Amino acid sequence: MVGASKSEAGGGPIRYGMVGGGQGAFIGAVHRIAARLDNDFVLVAGALSSDPARAKASAAELGLDPDRSYASYAEMAKAEAKRPDGIEAVAIVTPNNVHVPAAKAFLEAGIHVICDKPLATTLAEAKKLAAVVEKTGKVFVLTHNYTAYPMVRQAREMVAKGVLGDIRIVQSEYPQDWLTEDLAATGQKQAAWRGDPKQAGAGGALGDIGTHAYNLARFVSGLELDSLSADLDAFVPGRLLDDNVNVMLRFKSAGKTHPAKGMIWASQVAPGHENGLKLRIYGSKGGLEWVQADPNYLWYTPFGQPKQLITRNGAGALPVAGRVSRVPSGHPEGYLEGFANIYQEAARAIRAARRKGGKPAKDVVFPTIHDGVEGMAFIEACVKSSKKNGAWTKL
Repeated sequence: MVGASKSEAGGGPIRYGMVGGGQGAFIGAVHRIAARLDNDFVLVAGALSSDPARAKASAAELGLDPDRSYASYAEMAKAEAKRPDGIEAVAIVTPNNVHVPAAKAFLEAGIHVICDKPLATTLAEAKKLAAVVEKTGKVFVLTHNYTAYPMVRQAREMVAKGVLGDIRIVQSEYPQDWLTEDLAATGQKQAAWRGDPKQAGAGGALGDIGTHAYNLARFVSGLELDSLSADLDAFVPGRLLDDNVNVMLRFKSAGKTHPAKGMIWASQVAPGHENGLKLRIYGSKGGLEWVQADPNYLWYTPFGQPKQLITRNGAGALPVAGRVSRVPSGHPEGYLEGFANIYQEAARAIRAARRKGGKPAKDVVFPTIHDGVEGMAFIEACVKSSKKNGAWTKL
């Protein structure tokens, strides 16, 4: 994770393009809403679908100049890099197998990248992309959007300040139920590509939402993973990738005699759960609990004392939480605002890098290429462990 101040928010909207996210795509619309919420970005170009007709129709719906609707990301990167008014950044919102080649094309064209997770389909290609980011020096943002919720930032700061004492236990879960039946067999696009190893990589629920659970646990706890034991299942007959994941975690000791332990459960076959992301962290002095479905609340329990409720912008809220919040306490903020915070942080970093020639201030925090590489290492270790009947596996 890296970290800019609100003073860097000025300078006019950043011109950006989008790869993927055309008609029928869910996440593309989310990115567009997030990008424009704070007037930090303006969409001016796109390669919105691998189907040329759909790409053209999608561009027309979004009001893009027909001359800046491209048939491929390669064409878009080359053409936009030559324009005096070309895009400064690109959002990549495609199936996983396109992330690396598209990101590489734009980075090498001198364009900053905002990319969906997981980063890649394999750890090897993720590491190669990391080398390209390092070489080009461009800003690379991975949209683990849950890291940008105000009360997640609050929890992270409390852990870092030692409010919980020595961290002992980290539990993160992310259950859904939308793939309880074979939805891909109906032709549903989102289910189909997520169940295809060629497009999704080695992880199903593991890559789609398990990486979110893992990233959130790492982000808030500040712990580094040493090894894991994983059990992956594909409960729906004929499904090629996992739809349920159970993982035990052993974190690095960091000089402690008894290093922290953890658990992750991710499932897309858990009826009754729509989007049940939850995080619990317990230390020697107290515990924290945050639930994504009720994101403006953070429960804090000092050991031996009553449970305390900390609300976004309410009593007990820290400046790090207020910094990424837009409205007073009692007015709900959620998924779209959290996603927009990632784009706001990206804008500050891009302006600092491209228009000021420097790095953003330390208070800006967003997931980087390194978080993406670690996410891929997590996926591959889980797959390897599960194939060996849950054998403990180093990252």
